Amino acid sequence: MTAPKRILHFLTPLKNVSPFDVNMAADAGFDVVVPYTDVDVKDVAGLVQDAIFSRAPENGRHTAVLLGGREPMLAFDMMDAARKAMVPPHFEVSVMVDPSGAITTAAAMIAVVEKHIRARGSDLGNRQVAVFGGTGPVGRLAALIAAQAGAKVVLVGYDGLHRVSATCDQFGERFGVAMTPADGSDDTGKLKAIAEADVILAAGRAGTLILGKGQLHKAKRLIAAVDVNAVPPAGLEGIDAFADGVPIEGTPGVGVGALAVGNVKFKTEHELLAAMGNAQQRVYVGVAEAFATARRHAAS
Repeated sequence: MTAPKRILHFLTPLKNVSPFDVNMAADAGFDVVVPYTDVDVKDVAGLVQDAIFSRAPENGRHTAVLLGGREPMLAFDMMDAARKAMVPPHFEVSVMVDPSGAITTAAAMIAVVEKHIRARGSDLGNRQVAVFGGTGPVGRLAALIAAQAGAKVVLVGYDGLHRVSATCDQFGERFGVAMTPADGSDDTGKLKAIAEADVILAAGRAGTLILGKGQLHKAKRLIAAVDVNAVPPAGLEGIDAFADGVPIEGTPGVGVGALAVGNVKFKTEHELLAAMGNAQQRVYVGVAEAFATARRHAAS
């Protein structure tokens, strides 16, 4: 008898699914990756139930759903809808949420930071973390993961307080974490945000300088600064894309570049996708699962 194919149903509210994630899924062992675009939350239950009822229960282990998009809160709502659509114990499939790959990227960022903090005999608890790019998905999710790990998070908005304040409120209500919004629309606001920072995370738009060398020198408590922008110019001036713990001149901290983070992100996403392709026990992969996996890869 022919072995059942590993099928991934890739749902996104956007016009297109991410080619990056399609490639990742294929390389993780899925035989078929089916895109569904312009998907609304109300569409999720029907699509998921079509996927689970069209195969014998034992083949649910080879069926999975990936939820994409860009907006984290919408993606979390889609995950909730997918879980509610299952009919356990026989009709259930694995589900992973990773809008724009932002959860696995953010998990990798915080895991790498944690590695360098632990190298100094400490941890993230009560550390001051300034997150730039606080209106994008990676920045918001990195802030969430850091806050859940016990850090004191400042979420910095390049266009003022309005949008980052809304995120702080939303994440506080949904996840019970406390984050402080900050105005990073000018140099004065940026310097205020990093003055007491132990960690600086830059997750802004590609090719956008966020902090120059002179500004980084003002971070007198800095332990680690991470930049996930691989497109010149760097988001944090002087931090090479390959850097992984390279001392930052003029500060007590070290720098981590986009490719060092990307290495952990790639391994994390690959492992999580591969696990869904042959999951005897169905898995639901969200923020906590991604961070746990990223921690292992960052430490190895």
